[in-house]
Amino acid sequence: MLEVEAGDHTIVLVWPEGANCEPSRAYARIQDIALAEGKFDGKVLMCRAHQWTFDARTGAGINPGDCRLAQYPVKVDGDDILVAVEGVTPLFAHS
Repeated sequence: MLEVEAGDHTIVLVWPEGANCEPSRAYARIQDIALAEGKFDGKVLMCRAHQWTFDARTGAGINPGDCRLAQYPVKVDGDDILVAVEGVTPLFAHS
């Protein structure tokens, strides 16, 4: 799990267990709390402040179930990890 800046977006990159051998998901912060300060067990991403949990493969809320993380397209190009931010709106609360 790694927090990065991409344009005006602060996001967290995660590599879900069983995914391709590259960081495969990037998610926005929730309610202005950095997700990189939370926990990630390879499957579930947890916010340190709210204890909200998210499926790392889909961004869908587990607890609460009616929340969701914004997903950003990610591409690995050699040693660079490219994150597309155009057209993605960060989500800061319930969907």
